[in-house]
Amino acid sequence: MQWAGTSMIGGKYLSPAWSPPPDIKRAEPRLPDVIPGGSPHNPMGVAAMTLLGTDYAIHGTNQPGLVGGFVSHGCIRMLNADITELFGRVGIARGLVVVQ
Repeated sequence: MQWAGTSMIGGKYLSPAWSPPPDIKRAEPRLPDVIPGGSPHNPMGVAAMTLLGTDYAIHGTNQPGLVGGFVSHGCIRMLNADITELFGRVGIARGLVVVQ
């Protein structure tokens, strides 16, 4: 899955829990309903910023080898150090453009 367009930062979360969306849960029914924040198995990493009006986020990852690949369901993965820096620089309602 890929997403491109304009949006705004709708929310900012440190150590977010993750719940698989229904389409991911159908494809991988063995996934737990919630993976707590801070878990090494949590795909959101140390922080996430949600994109307003979408199901997507810009987030960290606990698996740095996956950054830059098409392994997400449309989200933008960053190294935990990079999302931490961006998190401190970007405010709620900040506009952004995602290009492919």
